[in-house]
Amino acid sequence: MKIKEVPLFIDGKAVRSDSANWHEVRNPATQQVVARVPFATQAEVERAVASARTAFADWRRTPLVQRMRIMLRFQALVRENTPQLAGLITEEHGKTLPDAEGEVGRGLEVVEHACSICSLQLGEIAENAASGVNVYTLHQPLGVGAGITAFNFPVMLPCFMFPLAIASGNTFVLKPSEQDPSSTMYLVELAHEAGLPPGVLNVVHGGPEVAERLCDHPDIKALSFIGSTRVGSGIHERASAAGKRVQAMMGAKNHCVIMPDANRSQAINQVLGSAFGAAGQRCMANSVLVLVGEARNWLPELVAGAQALKVNAGIHRDTDLGPLVSPAAKARVVGLIGAGIAEGARLELDGRDIEVDGYPDGNFVGPTLFSGVTPEMSIYREEIFGPVLSVVGVESLDEAIALINANPNGNGTSIFTSSGWAARRFESDIDVGQVGINVPIPVPVAFFSFTGSRASKLGDLGPNGKQAIQFWTQTKTVTSRWFEPEQASTGVNTTISL
Repeated sequence: MKIKEVPLFIDGKAVRSDSANWHEVRNPATQQVVARVPFATQAEVERAVASARTAFADWRRTPLVQRMRIMLRFQALVRENTPQLAGLITEEHGKTLPDAEGEVGRGLEVVEHACSICSLQLGEIAENAASGVNVYTLHQPLGVGAGITAFNFPVMLPCFMFPLAIASGNTFVLKPSEQDPSSTMYLVELAHEAGLPPGVLNVVHGGPEVAERLCDHPDIKALSFIGSTRVGSGIHERASAAGKRVQAMMGAKNHCVIMPDANRSQAINQVLGSAFGAAGQRCMANSVLVLVGEARNWLPELVAGAQALKVNAGIHRDTDLGPLVSPAAKARVVGLIGAGIAEGARLELDGRDIEVDGYPDGNFVGPTLFSGVTPEMSIYREEIFGPVLSVVGVESLDEAIALINANPNGNGTSIFTSSGWAARRFESDIDVGQVGINVPIPVPVAFFSFTGSRASKLGDLGPNGKQAIQFWTQTKTVTSRWFEPEQASTGVNTTISL
């Protein structure tokens, strides 16, 4: 069988790379090679940026309504092609088909939001701010933008970047993950089918060298990154030093608090779905469960619920969690489970030796649950990015809040309770970017900005919502006065007043 070669996308067309360095893309459930992706040469990166720079001159002057119409066609195409996109995600990432379809839906929300660009990019005006003087603002595109995305959401994360960037009048160079690039490429093809001119959206593949060149390139004005803290902090530092506007959404250690007054069955099922969905490979997964007071007695039900989850290849629709993305990812998760045992946590459910019929070579780790976890342990400190839930018991809501606020990361957190007072106290005092109240994965809808605090976010503006428009545009303020053609001057004014 001939192996598919993933192309670059430069100047409006797919391009076969001249690179001698190609990466194998494998199906995580079978280890079958399904594609080969090139690590772009420096010359190819230069071509992509040059194409975007050239296209910017015309694209920035394209009427808002025309950009909106392209976004409208794009969202229709994404909706129509959801099954194909989801199939590619499942094949290369491993997540279940229903979860992959949900990912496409969340990405689609951002595209739909970009269809509102005619109102999102409006400025403001103050008539007669001074005598005969109007003051108004323009939100103008920056130029060439760039995006670097992680593997865990190969459709949603690019949608967090390029739709609003290009709808605002910028052009774009995207570097998707080399682990599962095909769904991203299909998304880009749909954007061009919708009517994007050549050069507005370009794609280069690669590893650290390509990312570093995007950080350093003088023609790139703004860069968005979503991925691990280890990579993201370096990206933010390097791109900022090169004078770019940078947003970096990074690592997480998300906590879910269950109060004893919570709806018991709802809380347990929602937490299990959050912790083990996508095999735990979500930056918003709740990987630490904080049981407060009497809720600590619910541990046996949690273990039983986790044990009942079905592990299989993602193509089977009754699957609850599929394989991890790579053998290396599995080895890391298995190693951290071993560290948790060695450091004294109680292993209530062990998913390391799970066997899946028909898929002996898959990167499977079953639901794993620890109790008696403390903040000093590796499984608490590190982002495991696998189906491992750490359970911590505390006496009070105050103790839960203090525990969460002491963690270096502040991406997302949730509380399950029937008390309005407890919910309000939690949302007020918690130092975390996204908060869920009886919601296990508090990713905001696309017309609100994705955010974070502390080590989970660098840069003051996040993806999506109004913040994204601010990030991808420069505000220009104009102070304007017009004189009658023959109006006589009243003399020289040497004061600062108008």
